[in-house]
Amino acid sequence: MKTITKTLRVHQAILGIMVILTAFATPMSAAAQAAPRKLLAALKGPFDLAGERTSKVQYFWMETQFVNIGFDGKRTGIVRYSAKLKCVPAPISGKGGDEYTCREFQLRIGEGEAVTIPSLAGWSYVFNMGTGMDEKGQVFGIPHSKFENIADSRGNKLPPVIRYAVYNNFIDFHAFNDAFARPTAGGQGIQDLKSMGQKIVHAAAFTAPPVNLGSGIKEGSFFRNGEVTLVFKGLSTVDGAACAIVGFDSGESTLKMIMPLAEDKEVVTTGGSEYIGDLYIDLVTYWLRKVTLDEFVVTQTTVPGPMPKTDAYTIRHLLMRLISQEEFERN
Repeated sequence: MKTITKTLRVHQAILGIMVILTAFATPMSAAAQAAPRKLLAALKGPFDLAGERTSKVQYFWMETQFVNIGFDGKRTGIVRYSAKLKCVPAPISGKGGDEYTCREFQLRIGEGEAVTIPSLAGWSYVFNMGTGMDEKGQVFGIPHSKFENIADSRGNKLPPVIRYAVYNNFIDFHAFNDAFARPTAGGQGIQDLKSMGQKIVHAAAFTAPPVNLGSGIKEGSFFRNGEVTLVFKGLSTVDGAACAIVGFDSGESTLKMIMPLAEDKEVVTTGGSEYIGDLYIDLVTYWLRKVTLDEFVVTQTTVPGPMPKTDAYTIRHLLMRLISQEEFERN
C-alpha cells in the first residue's frame, strides 16, 4: 500500500510539472503574465533585514563539531559540543540587556559517552553588545572566570584547549546573533543589505579580537579576521517562517594561541583559517532561525626543546537553530 501511495505522489508531482510547462508553452492571459511581474517586482526589494526584534522569550540549540584530519586524509579524532540557551530580550528582562541562561552544556570526545559541564547548567548572564569588548578586555563581556578550572560531570578537570572551545561556543553564538545579524554602529553591517545579490564588507573585517582565556591561553593570543563579507543570497523558509538567507565569509584569517608551559616556557600555535556559512533571518520577528558554519583551519604548534613542530588540519561544523520551549526543556 505504501508503495502504491508513493507512486501516486510521484505521478501527481510529474503531472503538476507538466501543467506548469504547458502553461508556459501556450499563450498566457494578461492576468497570468502580470503575476510573475508582480512577484519579480516584490523580490527586487528593498528589504529590511535589521528590523526590531520581537520582545518574546527565545530558545536556541547549538552544536559544534571539531573534526581532526591527518595529512594522509584520515580522520584522527572528533570532539562535539552542544548547548541550549534561553534568551529573555532586554525590553522584558529588566536587566538592561538581553538575559541569557544556559540550561545545559554537553561535551563528547571521540565515540565516548557525552558528559555535561555542571557549572554551566543554569548559568545566567546579561548580554549588551556595546563596543564588543568590556572594560576587562573580554569579548562580548563573556566572563573568563566562568571557564577557569571547569570540570565535566565525572569530575574530570578539562584541559585548556577544551576549556577554550567551551568558552568559544558562547562567543560564536553572539557573533552570529549580535555581530552579524544585528545593525552595526557606523554602517558596514546587515542594515546595508537591501536587495538580493548585494554584497558588503562587514565592519568586523581585518579586526583581531583577543582569544586569551584565564591561565590556559595567554594574552597576546588573537584571531585576525580577513575580509569579512556578507551577501544577501535569497529567501527561504525555516519551520514555516519566511527567512532571508545571508551568507558570511571570514576571508583569509590568521590566528595565534600562546599556552604556558613549565619554567616560563610557552607552547605557541599559529595558523590560518577561513569560515563560511549562512544566517537565516526571520523576516517577521528578525530573530535568527538557523545558522550553519563550516571552518577550515591549518595550524603549526611549536614546543620548546628538541620536539619537532606539529602540523594539524581541523574542520569545524556548526549548526544553530531556534527551538520550542518544549524542546529546550526536554532532557
